[in-house]
Amino acid sequence: MADDLAASFGAGEGGITIEAVYDIPVQVSVVLGKTTMQVNQLLKLGRGAVIELDRKVGEPIDIYVNNRLVARGEVVVVEDRIGVTMTEIIKSEKN
Repeated sequence: MADDLAASFGAGEGGITIEAVYDIPVQVSVVLGKTTMQVNQLLKLGRGAVIELDRKVGEPIDIYVNNRLVARGEVVVVEDRIGVTMTEIIKSEKN
């Protein structure tokens, strides 16, 4: 994949190299699940309320980069923080 990306930037042919994109910021979002509710239900939520999501325990979570689904993964705990380990890369359909 990195070779394909480098080729698309013309690396090695006098074009820019892949290193040229390393410092571009991207937004990474991890979606545990989704739900739909009415505004009146939302306004009734208080501290300790539980919102049921559309995913079951153990199902992969979605990982988005710049609002595009790129991978699926699992929630992990690293010391005192929550993280994500990628288990599947989603292939782009733009080929």
